[in-house]
Amino acid sequence: MNRQVICALDTPNLEEALATVERLKNHVNTFKIGHALTLPHGLDVLNRLRDAGAERIFLDLKFHDIPNSVALAVAEAAKRNVWMMTLHITGGPAMITAAVEEARSADDANRPLLIGVSVLTSLDQRVLSDHLGVNRTVEEHMVHLSSLAMEFDLDGVVCSAHEIKSIRHAIGNRGVIVTPGIRLPNTEAHDQVRVGDANSAIEHGADYLVIGRALTGSLDPEKTLEQFGLLSN
Repeated sequence: MNRQVICALDTPNLEEALATVERLKNHVNTFKIGHALTLPHGLDVLNRLRDAGAERIFLDLKFHDIPNSVALAVAEAAKRNVWMMTLHITGGPAMITAAVEEARSADDANRPLLIGVSVLTSLDQRVLSDHLGVNRTVEEHMVHLSSLAMEFDLDGVVCSAHEIKSIRHAIGNRGVIVTPGIRLPNTEAHDQVRVGDANSAIEHGADYLVIGRALTGSLDPEKTLEQFGLLSN
């Protein structure tokens, strides 16, 4: 069982998601879901996934709204024992504080981890500068926002393999780092432009790695994890 790997269930098909969890539950214990499953099936999908064998669920809905609305969203997710959830750091200090206070109101056993998102892995420097008007490099902007996340007591941040080293240096051991876009050599990047390999990500300071199609489509999950250099731990 590999506890560093988070398997992304990027499908709106509930039966497919449940079958994937049952097939992979002896190899990974954490599964990530987002809008594709929650919009058609609601948050009751969490219990269905647990019944199929998902020990921990990462709810990746990237909350970004006024503080009260985000606090209500965090409360609903916490009621359903979500292990980890995401919110956009650019929502600002008041929004982050409202989310943190709501998460802390849950009992210790059910308190979710709140993970901040800064620059999506689908964005590159041109989009950040030319379209979003940010006058920092991607890495500088992510370091800045990640430091803000720690200042206001989030539990960690999301970043691609490209920024792990700089962000780990900036935040130290105060928060966990979750890294999506993990790929095997010579495979497609799909809709992510900043991707990397598993071993480098862990070496540079990532705590959790998000892997999707390579695992969900694998006929031999153990062999696939071995190819990533991620033997069970």
